Amino acid sequence: MNLRGDISPSILVLGIGNLVMSDDGAGVRVVQELQKRYLFPLHVKIMDGGTLGLDLLPSLEGIERLLVVDAVETGGKPGTMVQLSGEELPIALQTKVSPHQMGLKDLLVVAELMGCAPREMVLVGIQPACIEMGDELSKNVAEQLEEMISNVLIKLREWNVEANLI
Repeated sequence: MNLRGDISPSILVLGIGNLVMSDDGAGVRVVQELQKRYLFPLHVKIMDGGTLGLDLLPSLEGIERLLVVDAVETGGKPGTMVQLSGEELPIALQTKVSPHQMGLKDLLVVAELMGCAPREMVLVGIQPACIEMGDELSKNVAEQLEEMISNVLIKLREWNVEANLI
C-alpha cells in the first residue's frame, strides 16, 4: 500500500520491443493481448514498455517480481521460446537483438545500484526470425504468440496470481 492507501503493484509484467521491427515487437504484442483479454488483481501491473529503457526506472519502484516478455537472441531456431530467471537475464541480454535490449540491461543494472531491483526477475522470450522494418510478426513467431501468453499466465499462477477473462 502507498501513502494514499491504494494498493501498489508488486508484480510487473513488462512487454518490451519495437512494433515496427517485425519480431522485435513480440513482447509488446503479448502484453497488449493480456490487457485486452484479462483482468488482473490490483497488485499486478501489465505494461507496454516499448523501447523506453531507463525511462522505465520509476516503474520498478516497489516491484518485487518482474516478468519481462521480449524477443531474445538464443541462437536457436526462430520461434523457439525460452524462460530465463535471475542471473541468466543479464547473460541473455549480452547478445542484443535490438537497441532496446541494451536499455533493458542498463535499466536492471541501475535498478540494482539504486536498491530498487525486483527480488525476482523472469524473462519469457522468443527467438526472432526477422527484426527488420515491418509491422507483421514472422510466421514462426506469430505461431508461438498464444504459447507465450500461456507461459506468462503459468508464471503468474506460480506467483499465486489468477487472471480472469474479460
